[in-house]
Amino acid sequence: MTQRAELATVLDRLAVDELVTVYAVTVDDGDWTAYPGLFTPGGRADYRSSGGIEGEAGQVAGWLAENLARFAVRQHLIVNRRVRFGILEHDTGDTARVRADYFNPMRRTEGDGPAAPDLECGGRYDFGLLRTPEGWRIGEVVATEKWRRTAR
Repeated sequence: MTQRAELATVLDRLAVDELVTVYAVTVDDGDWTAYPGLFTPGGRADYRSSGGIEGEAGQVAGWLAENLARFAVRQHLIVNRRVRFGILEHDTGDTARVRADYFNPMRRTEGDGPAAPDLECGGRYDFGLLRTPEGWRIGEVVATEKWRRTAR
């Protein structure tokens, strides 16, 4: 691999890492207007393993807005990121797959009463990314919840 190719790979890796981080911050901050903009046109998200929905990013943003409103504090930590370039079925050299683990503690909104528990969960994300003229975007993301704990 030439130095130019190595540099391009490093720059892509940084851009992909930034996209995954922005995804987490967007969900934690509840920026549901920005959420669909992280995706390609027709991009999809799948939260079924945690009791959610699967669908087009705009539809999922609405579902997330409604269901995460009960949590005043959300902190998405995405770790152990493994990035592989050019491995999607329609590989054009401008694709990437990111598998990463997540830990997501959430605190209930005050006023939910003593019966409303806080929630912690963990699992794995599988992102399918595409390079677009606007930069890297999410074509698909599947969240697979592995564990969940509620605290009173």
